[in-house]
Amino acid sequence: MDGSGTDMLRNAVDSIKANFPSTNGMTSIDGISGKAMQGGDGQAIVFPSANDFSKSTSFTIAFWMKNTDAGRTEFVFSLVDDRYGWSHSGIFLMLEHGSPTATTFKFGLMDQWMEFPDGNKFQRPLLDGNWHHLAIAYDETTSKMSYYFDGEEVTGAPASAVNVTNGGSPRGPLDLTASRKFILGGWNKHGGASGPTDDWIKSYTGALDQFRLYNKVLTPSEILALFANRM
Repeated sequence: MDGSGTDMLRNAVDSIKANFPSTNGMTSIDGISGKAMQGGDGQAIVFPSANDFSKSTSFTIAFWMKNTDAGRTEFVFSLVDDRYGWSHSGIFLMLEHGSPTATTFKFGLMDQWMEFPDGNKFQRPLLDGNWHHLAIAYDETTSKMSYYFDGEEVTGAPASAVNVTNGGSPRGPLDLTASRKFILGGWNKHGGASGPTDDWIKSYTGALDQFRLYNKVLTPSEILALFANRM
C-alpha cells in the first residue's frame, strides 16, 4: 500500500490498473508496514481481474486489518463470479455482531457460507481497534478451511467453518475460473458489479494492509513469517 506520488493509495495498485470510485474518498493511513488503505462508507477498490488467482484450486488469503465494530454487516472483499445467482460472488468475507473479543465471521466459498455464527463466534480480538494479521486457507486435498490469527492457527473452529462440501461430498479442487473482478473494501454493489443491493450490505470501514493472494496452502511457518515480518 505504498507509493511515491501525491495519491499513495492509487500508486499502490497502479501496476495492475485498479479502478477507484469516480470521487475517490478513500485515504491512506499509517499501516503495519508503510501505508495502508482506509476503507470508506459505500466505497471500494475494484481490480478488473484477480489475474492468476482465478486458476487456484487451493488458496491462502492473508492480510492485516484494523477495525472496530460498526454495528452493521461489513464486507471486506469479494471475488465476483456470476455463476452464483444471489451473491454473484465466488469468495467473500463478511463480519458482523462483533465486540472487542469476538465476532460473527462468514467466509463465502463458491456456493457455501463457511461460518463462525452468532452462537459460536470467532473468538479472537479481531475488532478491538488494533492491527491484526488474518490468514484464511483452503486445502483441496482435505476439503477443509483453516484460519490463522496473528500467526497462530485458530483451534476449535466449528464444522460450519471448516468442512467444504459440494452436493454433500468433499469439494476437492476449486473452480474459480469464471471470476471477473476482485473488490477490496466492500462487496459487489460497492464496486459496480452485479449482486444483491440490500441496505444491510455495507462496505468495510476499517483499514487494510499487505493484502496477499496465494494459489497454494501456505505452511504454518510461512504464515507465522508473514506475521512476524509484518508482511
